[in-house]
Amino acid sequence: MNKKQPYMNAGATLLFGFFGLLFFVLLFRYFSIQITGEVDGQPLAAKAQEKYSREGNLAALRGDILDRNGEVIAEDTNAYTLIAILDKKMTTNSKKPQHVKDPEKTAKELAKYLEMDELEIYSILSKGIKNHKFQVEFGKEGRDITHETKSKIEKLKLPGITFIRDSKRFYPNGVFASHLVGYADRIEQKDKSIKSVGKMGIEKSLNDELTGTNGKVNFESDLWGYILPDGKEKITPAQNGNDVYLTIDQKIQTFLEDAMNKAAKEYNPEKIIAIVADPKTGEILAMGQRPSFDPKTKEGIEDGWHNEAIETSFEPGSTMKIFTLAAAVQEKVFNPNETYQSGSYQVTKRDKAIHDHNYSGWGQITYLEGVQRSSNVAFAKIAKEKLGFEKYREYLTKFGFDKPTGIDLPNETSGKIQFTYPIEKITTAYGQGTAITPIQQIQAATAIANGGKMIKPHVVKKIVNHDTGEVIKSSSSQVVSTPITKETAKEVRDILETVVTSPKGTGGRYKIDGYSVAGKTGTANIPGPNGGYLQGANNYMFSFLGMAPKDDPELIVYVAVQQPKLEGLETGQGAIPVSAIFNPVMKNSLHYLNIKPSQLEEAKMDKLEDFKGKSVVETVAALKGKGIEPVVIGKGSKVIRHLPESGTTVLQGEKVIIQTNGEIIAPDMTGWSLRDVMKVANIAGLKLNSKGKGFVTQQNIKPKTHVQKGDFLIVDLKTPEEQWNQENNEKTNAQEENTEEPVQD
Repeated sequence: MNKKQPYMNAGATLLFGFFGLLFFVLLFRYFSIQITGEVDGQPLAAKAQEKYSREGNLAALRGDILDRNGEVIAEDTNAYTLIAILDKKMTTNSKKPQHVKDPEKTAKELAKYLEMDELEIYSILSKGIKNHKFQVEFGKEGRDITHETKSKIEKLKLPGITFIRDSKRFYPNGVFASHLVGYADRIEQKDKSIKSVGKMGIEKSLNDELTGTNGKVNFESDLWGYILPDGKEKITPAQNGNDVYLTIDQKIQTFLEDAMNKAAKEYNPEKIIAIVADPKTGEILAMGQRPSFDPKTKEGIEDGWHNEAIETSFEPGSTMKIFTLAAAVQEKVFNPNETYQSGSYQVTKRDKAIHDHNYSGWGQITYLEGVQRSSNVAFAKIAKEKLGFEKYREYLTKFGFDKPTGIDLPNETSGKIQFTYPIEKITTAYGQGTAITPIQQIQAATAIANGGKMIKPHVVKKIVNHDTGEVIKSSSSQVVSTPITKETAKEVRDILETVVTSPKGTGGRYKIDGYSVAGKTGTANIPGPNGGYLQGANNYMFSFLGMAPKDDPELIVYVAVQQPKLEGLETGQGAIPVSAIFNPVMKNSLHYLNIKPSQLEEAKMDKLEDFKGKSVVETVAALKGKGIEPVVIGKGSKVIRHLPESGTTVLQGEKVIIQTNGEIIAPDMTGWSLRDVMKVANIAGLKLNSKGKGFVTQQNIKPKTHVQKGDFLIVDLKTPEEQWNQENNEKTNAQEENTEEPVQD
């Protein structure tokens, strides 16, 4: 035992020394780290920050696009991105898995709601699992998912399937000034983030104003990425994009869209272009075309990428004569009573003679009649003999036809004035050979409508901070030039009114009850693919450029319809589809803007004779002959009673209710005034109950059904404004049924 003692002591001493040295090394290391804060030259604080700090993205909203009255045209709305969690570490309770456990089942179920093949979904999931991905997304098909689809997928309760809330661009009006407004697409950036980028129209030209700046939030988290209760947060707020208010008026644009839809359906033209403008300010109140597209679905966009009103120039036809006439009046060389020989005109000995549109002309006529009949010869003589080519060319520049208008829309083109040879100078005077854009015609027409001052057209009213409402930029009227005087402008409008009112005029179809219209028709040739012009009665661009009321125009409307299908009709009937757009748009817009009619015809009055005992056929014929509207509420052949009674003074157009022998039959009273409804109730002995004011929109008794004395007659009445709003709301609701409603936070 004693012999082993020295060895044991030595071993103990060695161990003590080893652990003592280790203690001092650790102690030194501890104090070294405490003092320097580094390990192997790497700061520990930075390592901890890297491991436990997270950065989140605060998405900025793209600015809204609104009409002049604040009605939304384009806005960001909620959408969702589908993701699949693949990391098994996310599951802490095997009974409630938080990652994808069964890729095959998951793919099969998701394929029911995504526009993806089941195998494609399975491939994404299986590759993600194989490559140890924490989560995967499903590309374009997995983004912009509606709330409805999200809810259906969530009901499947698929493990690991979840959503990230995002946004998408929403266009509540569907096809609505689509080429003007444009559209924005969600584009993946280099850093894999998704950003809305304008691709057409205002969305493109004002993309920088509409685009916001994303914010970020830095926070401390645990190993799994969850925010620590006492962790520090640093937030950089997102800056939302600015809102853009357009000069477009939603109601006037709706009038235009509806009219174009009807004309497109009935006449199936190759193209329709239309613009409504305020000549005093240059504000574009409506702009549209057919074909068009839905900016949400892009349906129809392949049929027309260009905004035809500003990106396409074409021969205007006889609407160009407005400005040739204005130049002649301004230079005091237009005498409306002077006569000339119509039919043909030889420009030079080398050139072929030009002809009027009917080829033979109308003999010796006045220049005023030449304007009314849209005589090419009249305007050829005005350009060459009255004005002179050099002076006429000056007016083409004054009216802005040789440069773009500068409207605040992308890709505007300029006119192409052909003015080298005498024949080109002549044909330019009546709208052939030279090509200009519709927006150039609108700008030039503002000088005629606005006392000689030509106003630059624009579509942006103001730009506003989305969050504060502060106006960042606002537009104002800009006078481009004054090519003619106020007196000349008035004289030109007076002459152009006769184009519409004169029996000899080409614009008879553009008369609007209660308003005087000044304007000019156009029938332009269309260049063929192999040179020359297309032949055939339908192969023209038919148009009308008009303003109203004539004495103080509040609106300018331009409509062009290319190659409508007018089977069996002559060329001159091209005004049918054009007037089908111009007339309702101009009339409805003037009413909507509360523009008082410039002329009111005094209604004729007459005393009603006694028709009792006379035949119904005889009575109806007599009343119609005096412009009075008979309404028969019986099946008999003899008149028993009528209201108003004999001796009563009635107005032309007033309704007279006729009761015959036999059963009383209820008429269709839709659109009637309460006064006329009361006549029916009185004569049939019905108990009347009315709701609202204005005109009848509904009645409880079906038309053409038998009624008895004592029956209740209930009618709903609405004013025209209320009816318009109701129709608009129904249209909006119908559109919303097919789109996702925004999620309310």
